[in-house]
Amino acid sequence: MSGAALGLEIVFVFFLALFLLHRYGDFKKQHRLVIVGTLLAWYLCFLIVFILPLDVSTTIYNRCKHAAANSSPPENSNITGLDSPPTPIPSHHPCFKPWSYIPDGIMPIFWRVVYWTSQFLTWILLPFMQSYARSGGFSITGKIKTALIENAIYYGTYLLIFGAFLIYVAVNPHLHLEWNQLQTIGIAAANTWGLFLLVLLLGYGLVEIPRSYWNGAKRGYLLMKTYFKAAKLMTEKADAEENLEDVMEEVRKVNESIKYNHPLRKCVDTILKKCPTEYQEKMGRNMDDYEDFDEKHNTYPSEKSLVKLHKQVIYSVQRHRRTQVQWQILLEQAFYLEDVAKNETSATHQFVHTFQSPEPENRLVQYFYNPTVEWYWECLLRPWFYRILAVVLSIFSVIVVWSECTFFSTTPVLSLFAVFIQLAEKTYNYIYIEIACFLSIFFLSICVYSTVFRIRVFNYYYLASHHQTDAYSLLFSGMLFCRLTPPLCLNFLGLTHMDSSISHKNTQPTAYTSIMGSMKVLSFIADGFYIYYPMLVVILCIATYFSLGTRCLNLLGFQQFMGDNDMTSDLVDEGKELIRREKRKRQRQEEGEHRRREWKERYGHNREDSTRNRNAHIDPKESNFSDINTNRCTRKFKAVSKYTRANNRTERDRIELLQDPEPMDFNAEAFTDDPLESESGRYQPGGRYLSMSRSRIFDDV
Repeated sequence: MSGAALGLEIVFVFFLALFLLHRYGDFKKQHRLVIVGTLLAWYLCFLIVFILPLDVSTTIYNRCKHAAANSSPPENSNITGLDSPPTPIPSHHPCFKPWSYIPDGIMPIFWRVVYWTSQFLTWILLPFMQSYARSGGFSITGKIKTALIENAIYYGTYLLIFGAFLIYVAVNPHLHLEWNQLQTIGIAAANTWGLFLLVLLLGYGLVEIPRSYWNGAKRGYLLMKTYFKAAKLMTEKADAEENLEDVMEEVRKVNESIKYNHPLRKCVDTILKKCPTEYQEKMGRNMDDYEDFDEKHNTYPSEKSLVKLHKQVIYSVQRHRRTQVQWQILLEQAFYLEDVAKNETSATHQFVHTFQSPEPENRLVQYFYNPTVEWYWECLLRPWFYRILAVVLSIFSVIVVWSECTFFSTTPVLSLFAVFIQLAEKTYNYIYIEIACFLSIFFLSICVYSTVFRIRVFNYYYLASHHQTDAYSLLFSGMLFCRLTPPLCLNFLGLTHMDSSISHKNTQPTAYTSIMGSMKVLSFIADGFYIYYPMLVVILCIATYFSLGTRCLNLLGFQQFMGDNDMTSDLVDEGKELIRREKRKRQRQEEGEHRRREWKERYGHNREDSTRNRNAHIDPKESNFSDINTNRCTRKFKAVSKYTRANNRTERDRIELLQDPEPMDFNAEAFTDDPLESESGRYQPGGRYLSMSRSRIFDDV
């Protein structure tokens, strides 16, 4: 089993990252490099979390093996004074090899590759890919140029700070830093920035996750919050539609001004491909490709303005599609919560849905999750399950807060994580050690990563499920994960006293700590910031418990869900009315489909038979007469349309004398498919006024 656990976890974590990315990203529409970069960042971060317990158990075994080798005296003393060969461990010693033991030399190489790859992604590659994906350029070269310009300040700031530090070290005669020490300082700087974000996100998640499950057991609370979200989402949806209309109007103007033989026409075609299908059809309907771009002296947009318009089109279309999908998901959630509220008082204990799911369910799921099981789960068991889970998570949160405030105390050991690990280390129960380490770091990572998935910075950063997350937000989340994971692991090792800089013991460090290097080079960070800054998690937990951040945002004008607020009550009422309106609309649609289905089942066959008989008894003379009239009108319209597009006015007038007389208001140049446009008296694209139209004949009467 040596190394087998490592291989299994590598494969499992890859599919886990792929599943989450598939839920939030869109593999079909987004760029392949964006998908690969985000997947690699998520995969490496999740891999560190899952592999670290194996590193802890292997380190404990190596410590045991080293202690056993030092405690047993050699059988034959070395007379020549040379070092004696390593002594094997006695068979009666309780130190035995764990099932997940990783051979020496593998973990340091593994951590070095994972860590430096994640740092390369978060500081160099992903910021460049963000600017590349957000750029509105029409070529790869243009996008690369835009990304380099946008990141010049970003990279230049780090180079300036690093260069000033090197100059300071070179000038100061008391400082003689080697390459390993410079590497440790760079790692410490990155981890310090990550720890600053880690405590902020951890303080929010430790309180909000248990509270979300406790509130999930309250059906009335969930329904009111859903109404509140519906009102806010409807406002965002209307704003997205209005923004899309404005951008499409700009695209229409550009499309009409730049003709087919203009040098920038390829850029316009690229913009049109990003527009929704209905807008593409409208814009392509009135294209006059026969008109050259240099016939009229118009002012044409520049390539820079087209790049800006392209960027706006990508953003507006993505936002519009996201709000549409989220609105449908929110409607289904609201309908289901209303069904749960109605079925709670059901005497038959059968769950009844107002609307059936449009997608057919699996037969196996229907067999085991029948209406009776669904009623007991949704109306009886689920609230209690959520309450019990919330209590368990609250206990974990209290343990984390206590350990964050006391992990620096080594005598006595006050950190509960360190107490549990040391008790298991005395008995060398590696299974318990790995389970305890995995549950601890998994809970810490859930509190941090779930906050990354929940936070929303306006429309700048927003992770939306059901494949609605844009490329910029995906890459930004990968950057956050790569910056948060290393300090998260170091914080976990400090809580368990597996880090020698915290425990102050001369013991063998873990392979992960050996890659990070000794923080004694920067004692004010190792003995100061890393020790006392995590205590701020207590203040952040208190602020989150009393919803201070939510109240501040509400005062600034950003509506947040608060039960004791008038604005919240108004939005809840508005959302309730919106859900009720959508529910009535869907009920009318289902009733109409049901009536059409019944009508087709009753009278469909009789109607087909009567139609077939009526067609069989049609007089062939009448049929020929109608065909002749149709062909005649078609030929007449084609002839008029053909000759009215000619440029020679005299030739057109001479030909029209030979035609059949037309009505006085007929104008072939202004002929459109829309009757409202054809009968209006406004100026038409052909360049004439309909002065003798039907709407003008009886104006004086």
